[in-house]
Amino acid sequence: MLLSRHAGAALIAGKVLPSFDGWREVMVDHVLPIVMWMIAAVLLNRFVNWSSARVTARIDAQFAHSDSLVRTESAKHQHALIQVISWVAIAVVYLVAAYNVVHALGVPISALVAPATVIGAAVGFGAQRVVQDLLAGFFLITEKQYGFGDVIELTITANATASGTVEDVTLRVTKLRNADGEVITVPNGQILKATNLSKDWARAVIDIPVPLGVDMGRVNELLHRVGERAFTDPLLSTLLLDEPTLMGVESIDVDHVNLRMVARTLPGKQFEVGRNLRARIVRALATLGIAVDATARDGGDPTTGPVPTRSEDKR
Repeated sequence: MLLSRHAGAALIAGKVLPSFDGWREVMVDHVLPIVMWMIAAVLLNRFVNWSSARVTARIDAQFAHSDSLVRTESAKHQHALIQVISWVAIAVVYLVAAYNVVHALGVPISALVAPATVIGAAVGFGAQRVVQDLLAGFFLITEKQYGFGDVIELTITANATASGTVEDVTLRVTKLRNADGEVITVPNGQILKATNLSKDWARAVIDIPVPLGVDMGRVNELLHRVGERAFTDPLLSTLLLDEPTLMGVESIDVDHVNLRMVARTLPGKQFEVGRNLRARIVRALATLGIAVDATARDGGDPTTGPVPTRSEDKR
């Protein structure tokens, strides 16, 4: 009787529980591949991030004694391209890992084709904005509209803009840091116009209101000397591409005459140069007894104040 009970229990256990060989088959064919693919995906993700950080650090090392605004256009584009490539590589790694995990679970891939088609169509209609963002980001990168470290102004709608320094560019979004230190994330598909304030070179434009009746010859001579001294200044000489030029009378109003001085500068440095030149001009004109409020049309640095809106200051 006891033997028959043991035999019955063994028979039930054999039917309900898999044998040792069955457990080994499950471990080798299903559990182990899933674990391996998950570990591989995590390791590859870390490797891609590490490689991206190494390459960008090597680019940054070339500008250790400068800042991101005065990088070459090639370096800015390389930095943005590395970020995009790493983002795409990570996405591909996880997609491949997910496919192999589904395969290891024994789910027939062919059986998922029809449901995937339906789901893909539904997602496609609902994710049109995402596709638009990806396409816009692709052309943004390939056309080198802006890159890491550029100071830009993005027009999102007719009345909404975003400005600041580019901190990250992917195929889907652009991240900016504004004057308040806030990070603004803008989907690439929503960008109507991108104004790059730090591409190749920039120009500081200073309009100087001078009262009517002053000796214009003496004023012009004085402003020429201001430009010459600024170009030989140890600080400004590293920011200026050539000597500031006095363009002459720009306009005549009822009570004053507007003179204009322009200066070509390194990318993004027109704001600093404009502030310095305005202070020099005010001090110089004060020696002639002329009190003016010299105003620069650059409108301020978008990293510290209002963003320029006139074309002379953007190129």
